[in-house]
Amino acid sequence: MTTSLFEIIDKPIDVEEVRQKVTDRNAGAITVFIGTVREMTKGKKTLHLEYQAYPPMAIKMFEQISKEIQEQWPEAQVAITHRVGHLEISDIAVVIAVSSPHRKMAYAANEFAIDRIKQIVPIWKKEHWEDGTEWIGDQLENVPYPKGNPSINEEELCD
Repeated sequence: MTTSLFEIIDKPIDVEEVRQKVTDRNAGAITVFIGTVREMTKGKKTLHLEYQAYPPMAIKMFEQISKEIQEQWPEAQVAITHRVGHLEISDIAVVIAVSSPHRKMAYAANEFAIDRIKQIVPIWKKEHWEDGTEWIGDQLENVPYPKGNPSINEEELCD
């Protein structure tokens, strides 16, 4: 079993394994967010998705999100696992587990984490619809990736 709090994997996510990473005797709450592949998006039927990522940078961004959570909620612990590759409808794409002494903190930190993932983590997807395919840009869909991936300075990955 891996002990890393942050992972990019290409196999189904074990939700319980992610939850166990933040289990703490002082935690009064653990929230678990499970992001799944939905069938309908903006009136279009999705057949399946393909996620890709720059794993070293994605892990760095997960660590950054954890740092930001620690700044706002010092007692919270977070673990994040995101899946890449081919995902069918209802497959789990991401799991975020947050533990804290109190439930409100766990809920708030978990919502913060998924919002920040969509803002800063270099993970992108290709939608496969009934009538074609399209690379979707950043996860907020504000920046298109027509070539299928973002332009990232490789030197930034080594920092």
